[in-house]
Amino acid sequence: MHITKPSWLSHKGEQKDFEVYSCHVSPDGKRLATAGGDGHVRVWSTESIYNANNPSYTKPRQLCHMSHHLGTIHSVRFSPNSRYLASGADDKIICIYQLESGPPTIAPFGTNEPPPVENWKTFKRLIGHDNDVQDLAWSHDGSILVSVGLDSKVVIWSGHTFEKLKVLGNHQSHVKGITFDPANKFFATASDDRSIKIFRFTPPAPNATQHDMVNNFQLETTISAPFKSSPLTTYFRRCSWSPDGNHIAAANAVNGPVSSVAIIERSRWDSEINLIGHEGPTEVCMFSPRLFYTKKPMENGVTNGHSSGGALVTVIASAGQDKTLSVWNTNTSRPVVILQDLAAKSISDLAWTPDGQILFASSLDGGIVAIEFDTGELGWVANLEETDKALSKYGASRKAMGIAEDVDGLQLEDHSKEGERRGAESRMGALMGDFHPLPKDAPPATNGVKTGTASSNAPSSNGQADDQPENDKATPAEEPADKAAERVTELKSRVTITKDGKKRVAPMLISSSGTGQSSLPQSQLVGSSASKAAQNDAPQTILDLSKPYDGLPEGGLAAMLLGNKRRAAVIEDEEDEEHPAKRLSAGPRAIVRNGVEGTEPAALEPPKHGVVPTPEYLRPAILNPSISMSQVRLAVPKVRASILRPLVRGALLEDSTSSPEDASKQLDSVILEAKNPATIREPSQIMATKRATLLWQDYLPRSIILVTGSKRFWAAACEDGSLYTWTPAGRRLVNAMVLESQPVILECRDWHLLCITAVGMCHVWNINTLSSPHPPVSLAPILEIATSSLQTHSAMPAPGVTSAHLNSHGHIVVTLTNGDGYYYSLAMYSWQRLSESWWAVGSQYWNSNDSSVGALQSTAVGAVSSKDGQSSEATVSAGIIPFLERHTTNEFLLKGRAYTLQRMIKLVLSRDGFENFESSVSIAHLENRIAGALQLGARDEFRLYLFMYAKRIGAEGHRGKVEELLNSLLGGVLQDKKGEGEANGKGWYGKGEDICGWNRNELLKGVVMILGKFRELQRLTVQYARILDLTHEDEIGGDAMTVES
Repeated sequence: MHITKPSWLSHKGEQKDFEVYSCHVSPDGKRLATAGGDGHVRVWSTESIYNANNPSYTKPRQLCHMSHHLGTIHSVRFSPNSRYLASGADDKIICIYQLESGPPTIAPFGTNEPPPVENWKTFKRLIGHDNDVQDLAWSHDGSILVSVGLDSKVVIWSGHTFEKLKVLGNHQSHVKGITFDPANKFFATASDDRSIKIFRFTPPAPNATQHDMVNNFQLETTISAPFKSSPLTTYFRRCSWSPDGNHIAAANAVNGPVSSVAIIERSRWDSEINLIGHEGPTEVCMFSPRLFYTKKPMENGVTNGHSSGGALVTVIASAGQDKTLSVWNTNTSRPVVILQDLAAKSISDLAWTPDGQILFASSLDGGIVAIEFDTGELGWVANLEETDKALSKYGASRKAMGIAEDVDGLQLEDHSKEGERRGAESRMGALMGDFHPLPKDAPPATNGVKTGTASSNAPSSNGQADDQPENDKATPAEEPADKAAERVTELKSRVTITKDGKKRVAPMLISSSGTGQSSLPQSQLVGSSASKAAQNDAPQTILDLSKPYDGLPEGGLAAMLLGNKRRAAVIEDEEDEEHPAKRLSAGPRAIVRNGVEGTEPAALEPPKHGVVPTPEYLRPAILNPSISMSQVRLAVPKVRASILRPLVRGALLEDSTSSPEDASKQLDSVILEAKNPATIREPSQIMATKRATLLWQDYLPRSIILVTGSKRFWAAACEDGSLYTWTPAGRRLVNAMVLESQPVILECRDWHLLCITAVGMCHVWNINTLSSPHPPVSLAPILEIATSSLQTHSAMPAPGVTSAHLNSHGHIVVTLTNGDGYYYSLAMYSWQRLSESWWAVGSQYWNSNDSSVGALQSTAVGAVSSKDGQSSEATVSAGIIPFLERHTTNEFLLKGRAYTLQRMIKLVLSRDGFENFESSVSIAHLENRIAGALQLGARDEFRLYLFMYAKRIGAEGHRGKVEELLNSLLGGVLQDKKGEGEANGKGWYGKGEDICGWNRNELLKGVVMILGKFRELQRLTVQYARILDLTHEDEIGGDAMTVES
């Protein structure tokens, strides 16, 4: 044994050497990194340390030094692949350094530091701790970095992207040590709460996000027996895991009154062995990374499969406040070596070289010592195969959470990964604006970046090859790889000129979402090269809701259970005696407008300046005084002198305040104008004109409050509650329909007419069939009548109605001022809440995929077309759920009403028993979306939300929900024994081939593809894959579906 302590191997200061708190040897054994109280990380050449006594050795000793921390550095660790070096300090920051290939920078002027030899640059600065960072450790595969600190937190970072994956707050006091299981299944943390906690984990994927880690990093057990009276005076509690995975060595343990090192056995997680001998508390213990033979092996190494070197043992070194270093092996009850007074102060850290023969020790006196053991002193080093063999019983070589049980499982996993690769390629192509389907034999992608040339297939609007015959396809020339590279380089080097005249290279956005491993949906991009026709047909341009006209300006109705007070912002300003004829124009600019087939982009108009005319009001509508006793009372529009509504290309526009002459200038527009008399006793007039030519006119005995119309019919509502309808030519269709109260909202869509009255009753009629789909229904349930008590002479704090819509099937959709969105189910005769503030605050999926339907254009699973002849059904209820969720965001989050609920949920998350709160609410939100899409018949949203849901419950490992979902999609093939399922079941319980407009087999195929990568579920999913013939190798090529949820 040789002890080397070079005088130059320290962190020198002007007065004295600074304390050295940590040291670590790189995996190749060529570098030693040290961290000290001077705030520097220094990288030394281990070869120069071994040759410290050789005067002829002239190579550089210090390779580099970094001073990017603002305080004392407590821990420094190389990554397993030697690519990164991590350091944690008392400035709460973790620095990640990367060795670059370029020439190193010159040492700063005025310092005594030697010039750097290697170019270590700060790659990342990780901010996640609230107090000193005390220790760091990398997992053995480098997939994660774990930091612990005095804030009692254990923070897990991705070893690839360095994104914060999870924060564990299980400890009750300072956490001072961390070590990883070499089998990559657990890690252990040691804390001043006198416990060691063992956490089980699965190595995350390179592109994993914190949402994927919801069910990862679970507490396995807590060990506190060996530490019940351990002192709290140690600076560290650095523990270590044995190279064979059998034991954990824990510093600062006690055995009665005596300080010791506790040896904790794996699986049983108890400590029956203590290493006793230190006179003071131990701060650090470190296993040698190699196994040793107790006897010298024979020359040929192995005889008949058994080693000839005797038993395999592990070697451990321990040190602490007694300034003594002891080295033990598991074969003897006494230390192999005891080195007393090795340092003048406590020994802070130990580091072995990869060959297990040299040990470095750092101490708080500023010294760094190298102890080199001769061959045979500790034993004879065993081959690495012996270590791998010892670890194999713990599943060290296995990836993910389980093993594929058969060939079908592996083939299903290949299908799933192939689909994910295609999804990633689709996103990257859309991002670059040149999306093409992938060729059948394209090589796999790396982090979503294309590796091959562009496909020879023509681009299609849905991300798959067109269904035309091969000879009908246009085949553009393939783009050479060098030209593609040139184009990317050109994009990367675009030069822009700033305001001050300086040139800057504009950054190019590159998606970092990876290959679809996240259980949350990623942002979707639609390729710019898609044809115009394809864009017009794309689902994201369709919102199957009429834009309502309610007789009031933007902001809708102020709905009160009692009282008729309105805010000053409302157009009908009751408090002004004089009606202003002009007002300032400061309203929102429309981006969509009603079209014949739904909403379409609004024509771009220059912003209006100055003042615009407003309609003149004659008087309030005459109301029955007994309406004040109604359960629900909505604000009734005032009687206006004239109402002007232009109908352009079959779509009714907003109320026009200009003259009929100005409105008629629009080509092919029909103007419906209602004129009310100044006195109550005179009749009102209604007329339709086109290009200043009168088409028809009629007279009504009462003043007209609201008008609406479509290319099918016209309708007008009067202040006495009567409703009139006319054909486009002015012929009366139906006798005057008399309602129970004054109309408040009058809206039509195709043949359907909706009227909401002042007492909150909703009437819907089909003018084509002269029938109503359901009896009149009250708004009282959704206006919280169940929780609001009736007060005689005061207004109620109930929500108001902001809008009411009809979809193309005549179903009512209502939005409220509290952000909630409701739909009236014709089949169940009940209001159903589709969107609410609870999901906005508690769900991880809120606003995660705002353009939900658009996301299906190119990157979803499976076929995007249903049966022939059903294309018209594709737009039914399209976009309603995203529309309602955006409304909730606008009303609830953006107007600052979410503070109380957010604060409550934040407090709940910190309590015991609510660890899975966020995960449960997120899954419930997806289930709510799926149920809403199924009720509405919104086929595109149903498919998208179903795949998002399948991916999430697969990642969470909810086996029961997965099995139930697959069984439901199979359409009752696995029936109950007694045949309890009725033949006329609907939705999930239906026996037909379709569900929500999709073939069940296509949906089942997509779900199985998504779930195929989760090995713990493969025993279940492989059965369904066999039914769908997804386990044949020949289908992994062109028929593999694109997976993106």
